[in-house]
Amino acid sequence: MAASTEVTDALTRVIKGLPGGGEKRVGQLEMATSISDSFKNRKNFAVQAGTGTGKSLAYLIPAILSNQRVIIATATKALQDQLANKDLPLLAQYLDEPVVYTVIKGRNNYLCKQRLAEMETTGSQLELEDSAQVGRLGQQVAEIISWSKETVSGDRSELAFEPDSRVWSSVSVTSDECPGATKCPSGPFCFAESARAAAEASTIVVVNTHLYAIDLISGAEILPEHDFVVIDEAHQLEEIISSVAGIDLAPGRFGNVARNARKILATDVESTAVADVGNKIAVALEPLRGQRLLKIDGELGSALALARTRVETLSSALRKKNSEGQDGQESLRVLGAAGNLLNDIDLVSAQLSTHVTWVEGNDRALVLRTAPIDVGQFLEETLWSKRTAVLTSATLPPDLPERLGLSADSYSYTDVGSPFNFADQALLYCALHMPDPRSDTYREAVVEELAQLITAAEGRTLCLFTSWKALNETATLLADRINFPLLSQKDLPKPKLIEQFTSEPETVLLATLGFWQGIDIPGDTLSLVTIDRIPFPRPDDPLLQARRDLAGPAAFRQVDLPRAATLLAQGTGRLIRTIHDRGVVAVLDPRLGKANYRWYLVQNLPPMARTKDREEATDFLRSISRAR
Repeated sequence: MAASTEVTDALTRVIKGLPGGGEKRVGQLEMATSISDSFKNRKNFAVQAGTGTGKSLAYLIPAILSNQRVIIATATKALQDQLANKDLPLLAQYLDEPVVYTVIKGRNNYLCKQRLAEMETTGSQLELEDSAQVGRLGQQVAEIISWSKETVSGDRSELAFEPDSRVWSSVSVTSDECPGATKCPSGPFCFAESARAAAEASTIVVVNTHLYAIDLISGAEILPEHDFVVIDEAHQLEEIISSVAGIDLAPGRFGNVARNARKILATDVESTAVADVGNKIAVALEPLRGQRLLKIDGELGSALALARTRVETLSSALRKKNSEGQDGQESLRVLGAAGNLLNDIDLVSAQLSTHVTWVEGNDRALVLRTAPIDVGQFLEETLWSKRTAVLTSATLPPDLPERLGLSADSYSYTDVGSPFNFADQALLYCALHMPDPRSDTYREAVVEELAQLITAAEGRTLCLFTSWKALNETATLLADRINFPLLSQKDLPKPKLIEQFTSEPETVLLATLGFWQGIDIPGDTLSLVTIDRIPFPRPDDPLLQARRDLAGPAAFRQVDLPRAATLLAQGTGRLIRTIHDRGVVAVLDPRLGKANYRWYLVQNLPPMARTKDREEATDFLRSISRAR
């Protein structure tokens, strides 16, 4: 049987097994057969699959039928959970082929049995400045100890509560700290190693894209050998690779190493010196906050040179202590952290021409960052030339593969569209009469526009903003202009916000960039999505500044416009989530209808009907209300 026929038959069988018999989706079938062909021909493939395509089944079925190990990398925990708890069990039920799958996470997501054993022997290792917290956090430790006797996976997500970060860090280890299973007394019983063993025995391995990036960058063989990978939400890959490949040199790292070393060494001379140099770095970073550093010199350069010397001295003392056979595991962990700190000091100080360095953060958490400007060459060397990759997203810009280092002849690209009838289901309203977003009168005009639209929609609105300042100003002014419940992103945790918004349909929810993608609110709860401004990236973002410098005169077209288009499409995509949804997307930035780049943005949006007439938009919203 041909591979495409086998995939078609399998997809048909699975769809028939869905509640209500499911529905045939042309785009889903095209995507599934194309992925099967890409695996067979070992050619990279990029596919834009609009909302409603059912892309997870479209890539899981050919992955399973390939009879090869396939890594599925996702950018969100929600999608990981959907794959592991819903889609893969469904396929295991309806496919003839065995479906052996597992989810693997970063090491610090698992309980460390060695640290737990040490804690039970020596007592709590928590160091708390506020003694009033001892009882609450001590209770968390006790609950984790009790849970440790029952859990099979040791996965933090199994806990019935969200542990304080200090509690969890005391019973887990990062990859930097772990000495390795062969050097650890608890190695044979390690939860993280058990997860890796399960991955070795699986044909489908689901991971977070950040972990996949770490595996590529470190060459640490965190993940099992594989020839095929599917990267979902691939529009985020470039920034994830840059983030993971970068280095965060925060002053707090020196304090952490010093505190842990102090428990091991006979004197605290070396530890105090390391903690002190961390403070010196913090002082040196303060006047440089928000700046891109073309050269590291002056007070910061001197502090980094001193830091290297002091961390090396501390490492020598730890190695000596370890050679005496005392505090072996703890000293190995601290040695690992100190060694990684030394490496990062060297890399930041080197200021490679391929990287950009800057200072970011607030008074409490300044950090010196460095990251690669272009990730294309790295991905060519570590991924595209070694494995067959499928890139997919609901919003996958055609130029993204080239930005990621894929040469034109090394991949194929297709857009399978969406099963939704956007022209009938949705209306794109651009408020051309609005003042320029930089105008002093713009915010008041936004509030007036929102009041009119929200009233017509009878609530049921998600207002998306490009900044917290815009959100807060609008929330204050809007509260007196509408008669519907108003929720702000700062009011509740994200899951609770979505739950309340869904259960109270007349609610209006105001949110920032965290809600432009990755949330799913189908049904009558949402009839109106508003976007205050075209989401261009910050002009002072150091990494993008460096990419603009590299692009020269083409910077706006190559750097800013594609990112704005992708995020605008993601925000717009919150509206229509099922074939029954109807509503309006209102963009309150007149540049969408006037600027010379407007068609680039519009052509990246779903093919909705369009209008510049507010009355037409409000009439459409009222018609939705009447039809309920």
